[in-house]
Amino acid sequence: MMSFKEKDKEYIANTYARFDVEISHGKGSLVYDINGREYIDLSSGIAVNTLGMADDGWADAVYAQLKKCQHTSNLYYSEPCATLAEILCKRTGAKKVFFGNSGAEANECAIKVARLWGAVNKGEEYYNIITLKNSFHGRTITTLAATGQDVFHKYFNPLTEGFLYGEANNLGSIEALLSENKCCAVMMELVQGEGGVLALDPDFALGVSKLCEKYNVLLVIDEVQTGNGRSGELYAYQAYGIKPDVVSTAKGLGGGLPIGACLMFDKTESTLAPSLHGSTFGGNPIACASAVYVLNRIDEALLNEVKEKSAYIFSTLNGSDGIVSVSGLGLMIGIETVGDVSVILNKCMENGILPIKAKNKLRLLPPLNIPWELLEKSVEIIKKVASENK
Repeated sequence: MMSFKEKDKEYIANTYARFDVEISHGKGSLVYDINGREYIDLSSGIAVNTLGMADDGWADAVYAQLKKCQHTSNLYYSEPCATLAEILCKRTGAKKVFFGNSGAEANECAIKVARLWGAVNKGEEYYNIITLKNSFHGRTITTLAATGQDVFHKYFNPLTEGFLYGEANNLGSIEALLSENKCCAVMMELVQGEGGVLALDPDFALGVSKLCEKYNVLLVIDEVQTGNGRSGELYAYQAYGIKPDVVSTAKGLGGGLPIGACLMFDKTESTLAPSLHGSTFGGNPIACASAVYVLNRIDEALLNEVKEKSAYIFSTLNGSDGIVSVSGLGLMIGIETVGDVSVILNKCMENGILPIKAKNKLRLLPPLNIPWELLEKSVEIIKKVASENK
């Protein structure tokens, strides 16, 4: 009989370079492979399992909705969908929310909103959107086009037209593009996750916000990975003190179920109208019920805990033997090591922790509520492995 690993290789598209670990179950910040070996989870499904694995309250909320109604089309009203939209609006100041299934879909919606707003308010020729070099916005043809990394474009041309790439932390680069092109928006991640966990300079982010006002274009913030408490605020733009016109988010919003959201603020609240956009599974009652529970758990106490844990990681690892630098924000952290990061990563797994990579860095995205003792144990393992493999 074929093993699950053999079935995977035989039948699943070869799009992922999987680690040699088969996860069978978990609880909180601990996961177990099919042989019963225990690991501390430092990636939480790439910033998805906000409250860790199989959280009891989250599972109860999901099961309660599952017993009532698993899906209804968007031709009808749904209480979980409306409740989630209300929570998001009240906690962010957004006026309207569109629900989809993923970060790429949330970004697709944000792009459509920006172009529609530009066409209505400035003219149909104002369709260009400025994104940043080294950015990542998704894997659909259009979000690939928005992504400012050539490596992701190879083999998939022609991509959707109308994207221009500015340099991060260079306001002159952004203003030159705004002044020379007919634009409707600037779209950016405040921490470039796939680009190496690089947090934008606060002055640059504020400067971009002011340029958007000056040139009458929208400010779109991609919070797919930074959102839902990951930064130490509910959304990273709140930590930067800027006011976006559109925010996209996904990943940790559902705590493990697929959901994405596009939040529209004052300038854009009336942009979408019937038949201009849609999603069969967007606003799914079970996904929305899970997100309602997650957001209600992300209170000030948990956000403060995220900030404290982040400060601990930065202060403990910065300057440690074998470590070049630590970057990121909140519990979205990149660690540049002296030694080969792939070797470091494998040694970490051998020592019972599961981080991932971002370019040349070890990437940490643990559950927001990871217990202190597990976090401290993980950091000590990283220090030890980095020092021994420099």
